[in-house]
Amino acid sequence: MTDNPVAPIMTELDALLERERVALLAGELDSLPGLFREKTKLIDRLSGLDAAAGALPDALKQKAIRNQALLDGALQGIRQVAGRIAALRRLRQSFETYDETGRRRTIEGDIVRRIEKRA
Repeated sequence: MTDNPVAPIMTELDALLERERVALLAGELDSLPGLFREKTKLIDRLSGLDAAAGALPDALKQKAIRNQALLDGALQGIRQVAGRIAALRRLRQSFETYDETGRRRTIEGDIVRRIEKRA
């Protein structure tokens, strides 16, 4: 009876993909680098085995594709937040609007308050 050396790696990879999905859904992005390192090690171990024995089952491929879509969504959200924060920073510096005649008007944001001392 021969043991399949791929089975334990596949089981670990399946559990890892599930942990990654949970972390992505919970917004625990700080745990992703550690999960990525673990995933890289597992895939390296899998690559070291016979290519035919190391083929990923469809279920694992689907989980990896699902997680990639979740990661893409998280990155898109981060980019949108970064853009919104940049817009708010620009708004603090100046705000462009139009007056009642339709002319563009800039309102400066950072107001320097000075106290003048008179004797």
